[in-house]
Amino acid sequence: MEQPYAIEMLNITKRFPGIVANDNITLQLKKGEIHALLGENGAGKSTLMSVLFGLYQPEEGTIKKNGQVVQIKDPNDANDLGIGMVHQHFKLVECFTILDNIILGVEPCKHGFLQKADARKKVLELSEKYGLKVDPDALVEDVTVGMQQRTEILKMLYRDNEILIFDEPTAVLTPQEIEELIQIMRNLAAEGKSILFISHKLNEIIEVADRCSVLRKGKYIGTVDIASTTKEELSRMMVGRDVEFQVHKEESKPGKVILEVDGLKVGSKSHNNDAVKGVSFQVRAGEIVCIAGIDGNGQTELVYGLTGLEPLKGGKILLNGQDITNTSIRKRSTMGMSHIPEDRHKQGLVLDYTLEDNMILQRYFDRQFVSPLGFLKRGEIRKYANELIEQYDVRSGQGPVTVTRAMSGGNQQKAIIAREIDKNPDLLIAVQPTRGLDVGAIEYIHKQIVAQRDAGKGVLLVSLELDEVMALSDRILVMYEGEIVGELDPKTTTVEEMGLYMAGAKRKGA
Repeated sequence: MEQPYAIEMLNITKRFPGIVANDNITLQLKKGEIHALLGENGAGKSTLMSVLFGLYQPEEGTIKKNGQVVQIKDPNDANDLGIGMVHQHFKLVECFTILDNIILGVEPCKHGFLQKADARKKVLELSEKYGLKVDPDALVEDVTVGMQQRTEILKMLYRDNEILIFDEPTAVLTPQEIEELIQIMRNLAAEGKSILFISHKLNEIIEVADRCSVLRKGKYIGTVDIASTTKEELSRMMVGRDVEFQVHKEESKPGKVILEVDGLKVGSKSHNNDAVKGVSFQVRAGEIVCIAGIDGNGQTELVYGLTGLEPLKGGKILLNGQDITNTSIRKRSTMGMSHIPEDRHKQGLVLDYTLEDNMILQRYFDRQFVSPLGFLKRGEIRKYANELIEQYDVRSGQGPVTVTRAMSGGNQQKAIIAREIDKNPDLLIAVQPTRGLDVGAIEYIHKQIVAQRDAGKGVLLVSLELDEVMALSDRILVMYEGEIVGELDPKTTTVEEMGLYMAGAKRKGA
């Protein structure tokens, strides 16, 4: 007799105001398989997984586990059924330690007292076994996004879940961490756990998945065996057209210096040493300079120092020859700096504002959007937001009046990119600009970044994606432990050489 599916989601329909997020979708997960779920931003992938995890209730459809119909009214029901989920946007309490976050809700108690010693032992054993190194006593607010991701995965493993949902798990990981995670997923599947893996990264899906189901605009397109498909075929199913994977750009023609950084020092929140140790470099008009490095080597603090989010401990910053070392964030913005931040929720958006209000966050005081009496011109704001939504294909249920929190992560990212590029900056600082975006959107954003360069703007790109670094950069600066240890030419270097600099095994002049 044929073994029942570990999970069956049959004819699931989920509606939100103005949108059918899941339109009669059926998904079948076999025991012990890694099943990828692929689709554009806003295709309904995270919604479908949130239905399975009990965060949403579907209007229609049934869920079966091992052939039996189950009711999942909330995440506690899901956990009781052995279903765990690593969310795209982490569900962590920032003022708690990593250990407290992992055991939250399943705290080990004896005679009414919390027994953390056993929990700590189990967490350390799990982190050792799966290569997910964490400091259990570190506060979540003080650790990198990559460390937060590991905390989420350990949270799920700690609960001994057998159905594991990974929602965009590699979006914030370094290439080395991604390789480790792929190996972890293989090990988990070999142990008999069943994995649902949401990703936009076709290479990863082809490397790790057994089968892949594709959604497009809320509808089910089909399921394919990975062994008998190609990256091109998957992208065609996902986007509905052929996608260009190569970045086409002319030779750069660097002009005047747009950004000059001299001896920049920025402190660290997690230790006493400086996170950025006397860094100096230039970005010229008409070039893309990329800061590459393993996460946690000072790139985040460098960008915070440049954009005014963190005070400097030393050094000087010039923008178009003007000293902006001690100017406010708004002043830097009005002087020609745009910033696509690493964390779209913390620094990119006000999640409870509408999409149209987020589009004018840094320009609401412009005469275009405010009257001489100080009243916002709502009609102008709506018109402007609609233009950007159309141009950058930002999808949301209710257009410009959608509350940004309700949008998919990829569409939130597209909204930030639209706002920052449309400011027509002299300097665009783009940190992980394609994080969480599908191949069609990545293709479009890469073209926009190259267009900024070709229009004579300076672009400072910070990326953990080595393919993106190699494809977009005109110059690569590698950061290691708060210092720039190498300047590389993407035309003559290799990923392997860059990896040596990133790991600290090689330095310029050494």
